[in-house]
Amino acid sequence: MKLAVLGAGAWGTAFALAQLARHAVTLWSWKPAQAEALCTARRNTLLPAVALPDALAITADLDEALDGCDLVVVATPTAGLAGTCAALAACGARRPVVWLCKGFEAGTGRFPHQVVDAALPPGTHGAALSGPSFADEVAAGRPAAVTVASRDAAFAQTLSQTLSTARLRVYSSTDLIGVEVGGAVKNVIAIAAGVADGLDAGLSARAALVTRGLAEITRLGVRLGGRTETFLGLSGAGDLILTATGDLSRNRRVGLALARGTALDAALADLGHVAEGVPTAREVRRLAAQHAVDMPITDAVCRLLDGEIGAAQAAEALLRRDPAAEQRGY
Repeated sequence: MKLAVLGAGAWGTAFALAQLARHAVTLWSWKPAQAEALCTARRNTLLPAVALPDALAITADLDEALDGCDLVVVATPTAGLAGTCAALAACGARRPVVWLCKGFEAGTGRFPHQVVDAALPPGTHGAALSGPSFADEVAAGRPAAVTVASRDAAFAQTLSQTLSTARLRVYSSTDLIGVEVGGAVKNVIAIAAGVADGLDAGLSARAALVTRGLAEITRLGVRLGGRTETFLGLSGAGDLILTATGDLSRNRRVGLALARGTALDAALADLGHVAEGVPTAREVRRLAAQHAVDMPITDAVCRLLDGEIGAAQAAEALLRRDPAAEQRGY
């Protein structure tokens, strides 16, 4: 099978490398200068330790990337999903699409699948791929497991078989909403976990925060139509645990920087990558308000990102909450 991976960031490059074991892969960058640099150096500066094999085709020409491909994998950040899908639609050919981004569209709050549905022709097969997977580790060939979700069960199962490799296990699901909610909201909780670690609150506090964060994710996800069991799986608890505790987590690193007193703009500039939890946090809070879902951790993160309170105040606000039955509203 031939795959076109659209987006030459860290995760797009890592996913393309993982799929080379089984498929012909073309990696597309919307920046001609980046594509040229990748072709010349055979390395991505976002993954400097990993060489790009000659078997990996690289181009900035979308028509060339799509020529003869059987599956399109959109590996842009959420902010780039609509534009990339519009470019796909303009090319005319209909191909199944998988998207790797984790977040809600800023300003509209749309789920990734809603963005895709609006841009691509009706009847296009689509699926979200999400789960605990750091780009650096996947690119280096370390084992990982993720979930691919589609409203079409047969398509999800086919993708599971097609995209699974010896090092990347891909499970299938039909809970598209649940998988997308888990992938989006865990980034917000990871910012809070980074704040807690930056304040040296301790491992017990981090465990409590992650557990209550999972309760927030589940409350919102179930209210929006997701299934509880999804949030206990790879795209829920699995991705949350990794993102909230792993040193490679971009969103956790944002929280660490904020706890040190670094301004948000400076923290994001130092990161050098997209931290999806920052734009997603406000959309999550808006969705929670619309659906009357209690999400105190998300609210504290939003107030911190908006400069209303400092890191210590955000932590104190959560600690001052009244005790309640653990499963209340779960």
